Amino acid sequence: MAAVKRVVSTVTNVIFPEAKEIQQKPDREILSGGQYMSNLPLQMAIYFNLFFFPLWLITEIILIELKFSELSQLYKIISISIVVILTPLEITRLYLGFSGNLSERVPELAGFWLITLVLTIPLFLFLLFNDAIIIVPMERAMNAIYVAFVLFEVISGFIAIRMLVKYQATKFHLSHFVDLEPIPADEYDEQMMNESKKML
Repeated sequence: MAAVKRVVSTVTNVIFPEAKEIQQKPDREILSGGQYMSNLPLQMAIYFNLFFFPLWLITEIILIELKFSELSQLYKIISISIVVILTPLEITRLYLGFSGNLSERVPELAGFWLITLVLTIPLFLFLLFNDAIIIVPMERAMNAIYVAFVLFEVISGFIAIRMLVKYQATKFHLSHFVDLEPIPADEYDEQMMNESKKML
């Protein structure tokens, strides 16, 4: 077993020489000049939306069941289709927003923003304002709250993407002129302690 592990490790090091460098780096490295660019309002909105989505889904399914016999054939199909489409779409959208914002990755955050803007908003506005699907007050309230979440996420998501792209572009351009050298975690902790003592 150890021989197989050695062979795989050797082949990996030959094919991917960067993998060896990554393995040799310490677990915790802090770049001097680095800062967090995650957007707290967006993260909070996504967090609360994660808890509100199952409540909305259960309410929507119960209300479709209650008014199903009153709907026309077309709106029966449309109502069920919207819930079936929105369920995996919302799970994917919220995952992309949550992970993209926390890990500061532009592609995931942009995917979250585009799904929200292009697919989620029109579907929820249809559920909120189309009276042909016999909207009951509970459904109108739940959809209005969800539309408020989604609109806030679109605005704060746009701001987060713009700030993150600007920060990463600046960091990229600066990396050509200034080498950001890694500071070991122990030295960083000591520097922070010394600075906090000076402030006191």
